[in-house]
Amino acid sequence: MSLTDLGAEIVKLLPPEAAHTATIRALKLRLGVPLNPPVADPVLETVLPKSGLKLPSPVGLAAGFDKNCDVPDAMAKFGFGFVECGTVTPRPQPGNPKPRLFRLSEDRAVINRMGFNNAGLDYFVRNLKAYHGEVPVGANVGANKDSEDRIADYVTGIEAVAPHADYVTINISSPNTPGLRGLQDRASLEALLTACGAADQAGKPVFLKVAPDLDPQAITDIVDVVRGPGAWLSGLIVSNTTLARPDTLKSAHRSETGGLSGAPLMAPSTDILSAFARALKGEFDLIGAGGIASAADAYAKIRAGANAVQFYSAMVYEGPGLAQNINKGLPVLLSADGYSTLSDAVGSAL
Repeated sequence: MSLTDLGAEIVKLLPPEAAHTATIRALKLRLGVPLNPPVADPVLETVLPKSGLKLPSPVGLAAGFDKNCDVPDAMAKFGFGFVECGTVTPRPQPGNPKPRLFRLSEDRAVINRMGFNNAGLDYFVRNLKAYHGEVPVGANVGANKDSEDRIADYVTGIEAVAPHADYVTINISSPNTPGLRGLQDRASLEALLTACGAADQAGKPVFLKVAPDLDPQAITDIVDVVRGPGAWLSGLIVSNTTLARPDTLKSAHRSETGGLSGAPLMAPSTDILSAFARALKGEFDLIGAGGIASAADAYAKIRAGANAVQFYSAMVYEGPGLAQNINKGLPVLLSADGYSTLSDAVGSAL
């Protein structure tokens, strides 16, 4: 067991949110951070077709881990091909009352109702400006809970982060800010994307992060809007956490309010990803998220239409070496299926 793995095991003894806080502090001090990032197999080098983002590996860190852009350089050292920070809101906010983060160990899952707790745009942007790491960094923006004009919050966020980030994500799919998911409705989404398109003066790639709890009509509406007022977008991130509670959950925390992530999200989020991939037919980049805990999981997302993938919750159980393990496993899976490049496998299961 490496010192990094040992540290991860010790952190697990703490309550979930205290463990996360301790992890960020340790990473800021460079404790357990590899001196040099592992080099991914060249077969994993990826250029996302619409955005043009160049990734040394398609394996990314999802938003939620590094809300304030404190440690993107440290996380890049663990083998991630890109790192997404946030969600950040214009003004600092404490988030929802504690406890608000729960490990469902028996289910390899997590429930959170954090509520966009973050230090605000000023702090985030200072950190983002200071990043000079090896991999692209994305900035995930959201709206303040008490905002009277949430669309204006997204415009403010994009204007602040786009000049300094490699890409931006519009997060309208968190279940923990009341009413936020209403922005996925057709009319609201049209208004949001029209305003945000005008705000991206830096011309950076912008992604829309959607929920897994979408019915076929909602998917159709989102696709229509993305092809219309949202045609300027680079793509979608599919998906955020779910409000669903599968009957198979065993943990005593299974009834906690909030978004469920981890292993139980793998199948439903991949189904939604496939639905978007079939509808969009390669016109937009797709990043698959939700339930990834192995190279096989990442490969399933790629075959379902993802150009790249993200995870976060699985590190709670698999440790910080998971990104490198996926990087090692993906080339083997590609070779076994006769693919010489990652792009050859994208959407092969559709």
